[in-house]
Amino acid sequence: MPPPDTEHTHYIGETITVEFDRPPLFRKRPHCPDRFLWRGQTFAVAEVLSQRVDFGRRGRMSQNMQPEHAARAVLHGSWGVGRYFFTVRTTGGRTFQFYYDRAPKGSDHPEGEWFLRYEIRNDE
Repeated sequence: MPPPDTEHTHYIGETITVEFDRPPLFRKRPHCPDRFLWRGQTFAVAEVLSQRVDFGRRGRMSQNMQPEHAARAVLHGSWGVGRYFFTVRTTGGRTFQFYYDRAPKGSDHPEGEWFLRYEIRNDE
């Protein structure tokens, strides 16, 4: 899904590390983190501007379920499928969109990863 205004959006697409003051009850269903670390800098989240969940299956995984099960999975998710998106404003006034991808990265790394997707710039 493209950002709302591509003219003022800078694509980043890099992994980040996140920190929670109160860890999520379930790792695969996180709430918005309180901070994220990117390129050696810590950004504190001041405000959550929007959040959404996408449980759509991508690529070959979109073909491996019976239609009635796929319809339910789009609404409720299935193991290792889905992304949690957050658009935030930091204490420094910068606006970013990042997401948590629930897909495991191997048997030795069952957790998903966090990605910094965009910086949304207000400069005109």
